[in-house]
Amino acid sequence: MSKTALVILHPGFEEIEAVTPIDILRRGGVEVIVASLGREPAVTGRNDMILLADAPLDVVLETDFDLVMLPGGPGILKEVRGDARVEALLKRHLGSGKLTGAICAAPLVLLDAGLLEGNQYTAHFSTAEELTAIDESRAVVEDGPLITSRGAGTATDFGLALLARLSGPETADAVAQSICVMSSH
Repeated sequence: MSKTALVILHPGFEEIEAVTPIDILRRGGVEVIVASLGREPAVTGRNDMILLADAPLDVVLETDFDLVMLPGGPGILKEVRGDARVEALLKRHLGSGKLTGAICAAPLVLLDAGLLEGNQYTAHFSTAEELTAIDESRAVVEDGPLITSRGAGTATDFGLALLARLSGPETADAVAQSICVMSSH
């Protein structure tokens, strides 16, 4: 049975941080469901790229996934923080020890949900005022079921780390090789 992942798109999402992990996970055989925060399937990113979601978040809220992943971008501040549905989903998912990924500003949502305390994490430097324990020395930080990453430039490493945890390092290495990643993961 293939692994499943939920990626939540919000208006103003960072395109590279969403598309790169989605692509890597799908190349690795993971069934990825892309959910829009709103009702419309078309979601516009920070650079005006439009992605079509598979379903509205409300339709998949009660579905169990092996991974829940949040891309960052300015929409985190305007759209996702304070969304009780996302907070409850993350609390249930990460609280049950399931793999959770957040990149760039998305760890702020985990902070709001009380899910970062006692965990090692990283995030975009612009969040440092609130996320005071950012590990700036690594592109990707894994702490138990929590995987965080710095930003758009680390999206490939982030996607490969998620895939390695879901489907094993051999699968992640094969995908890395197929897309010409020059360093080992």
